[in-house]
Amino acid sequence: MASIQKKYIGLLGGSFDPAHKGHLSISKIAIKKLKLKKIYWLVTKKNPFKNKTYYSLDERIKYARKITKAQTKIKTIYLDNIVKSSRIIDVINYFIKKKRIKNIYFIIGSDNLIRFHKWKNWKKIVKLVKLIVFSRRGYDKKGKKSIVVKKFKKRIIFIKNNPIPISSTQLKIRQNLIFNENQRN
Repeated sequence: MASIQKKYIGLLGGSFDPAHKGHLSISKIAIKKLKLKKIYWLVTKKNPFKNKTYYSLDERIKYARKITKAQTKIKTIYLDNIVKSSRIIDVINYFIKKKRIKNIYFIIGSDNLIRFHKWKNWKKIVKLVKLIVFSRRGYDKKGKKSIVVKKFKKRIIFIKNNPIPISSTQLKIRQNLIFNENQRN
């Protein structure tokens, strides 16, 4: 008897302020290595750990859709208005209860492992999904010593990837420098 392989989806959440090639790169790696049916980029209105966003919500969604346009297995969505929350636990419950999808990988960077225990219902998140962790330069060692890894190591998959030398924060800093330079000229 042939076994039926479970089809998994991936969730990559964040403010995507802005979305960039690093997001795209880890999404492609996850699709290939984990044989994902689809990855949903979950653009949130605001990251609960950050004060504000640089770009408007509409700009962030539009740009994320633009850079994923050619990727049939990546879909950018905004669910805060539907689930009435930007918390990932509420989004996961939405996929499980409303979309009836139970095979979910939640994709994060190793930098997020360090404070993952501060997320709303973090234990429940790890029990409902497999946590997929991508390497982020300077965070891997500390991330692997985090509370979530100590308690739920078997629910976490570490993906070995070449460090991606870009972040949304770096892009915003670079854009500010260019803007300021243009203002002087």
